[in-house]
Amino acid sequence: MRKNLINFVVLFLVLLFSVCHVNAGKSDAQKYNAVYGTDGPAITVATGSPGVLGLLKALADPFCSANHCRINWIKKGSGASLKAMNAGKVDMVMVHAPVAEKKAVKEGWATMRTLLGSNEFYIVGPESDPAGINKAESAKDAYAMISKARVKFFSRGDNSGTHKKEMKIWKLAGIKPAGSWYVVTSDFMGPTLMRADKELGYFMTDSSTFFARQSKIKNLKILFKGDRVLVNVYHALVASAKYPKANYDFAAKFVKFSSSPEGQEIYREYGKTKFGTPLYNDAKYAKKWVK
Repeated sequence: MRKNLINFVVLFLVLLFSVCHVNAGKSDAQKYNAVYGTDGPAITVATGSPGVLGLLKALADPFCSANHCRINWIKKGSGASLKAMNAGKVDMVMVHAPVAEKKAVKEGWATMRTLLGSNEFYIVGPESDPAGINKAESAKDAYAMISKARVKFFSRGDNSGTHKKEMKIWKLAGIKPAGSWYVVTSDFMGPTLMRADKELGYFMTDSSTFFARQSKIKNLKILFKGDRVLVNVYHALVASAKYPKANYDFAAKFVKFSSSPEGQEIYREYGKTKFGTPLYNDAKYAKKWVK
């Protein structure tokens, strides 16, 4: 009788462990947007478009293979990524919000700010261009023309790097956008771009997302580009070592890889095969835009 009871308890514990293990796996799958690498220590990286467009994976795969580690990706815009780092929830971010980045380093909860590369912003809109921004001399002039015409303009409105840049341009134009023409989506770059395409509105998209989605875009054209203010520079930051749970060493090592000759080649070549054009410029090119 006692032997049967012991066997029953052992079987129960085995089954309980198996269920917990399966549920833990499901929990991890729900927690991260993607996991790169299969074994070893893990670091968590928060970023938006570089993750969505596959650049993070292109960097993570060779790094994880060589270092026997995993990289967990959480999809967040620049503002949310930095907020997560400040809360000690991520080890590293890839962001494009220079003012917020410098503030994070100054306050001591982020370190190792490293230039990775750049792309640029385009102001896109319907081919008919009802606001006439294809004749604008600057980005702020284009925004002023859109505001004056009261034609539909889409804003992410999510404190992302894109939203921060947009609000900077409105400020340069001396305008506080509001009204039915100004549509806040509170969504990521790709979905907002496709909504603008569907509803024939203007939107400021990054060049990487535009080229990656170009085959699906039916109504929008690039109507303004080339202003210095539209350059979009990416940096990596690592959570300060003051967070005991942060895998500082591996995060720092991944940043160094991303900025190394091997990582930079991946950066400047990424997208050429799949989309017919590179989606990003490397750090050497981006450096001339950094103040």
